[in-house]
Amino acid sequence: MNLGFGEIMLIVFVALLLFGPKKLPELGKAAGKTLREFKRATKGLMDDEDDTSVKK
Repeated sequence: MNLGFGEIMLIVFVALLLFGPKKLPELGKAAGKTLREFKRATKGLMDDEDDTSVKK
């Protein structure tokens, strides 16, 4: 999924219209935290899968 500069600017503009400039930093922090947790969980699943395939 490749987003160009124009698409990113459109998304930011729509987000500003919907949420306002005061809410955007909070939304960004929440999105970053969610993405970090998701990456940590998928990494944990991959590590568990690697451990079980080595033990067989």
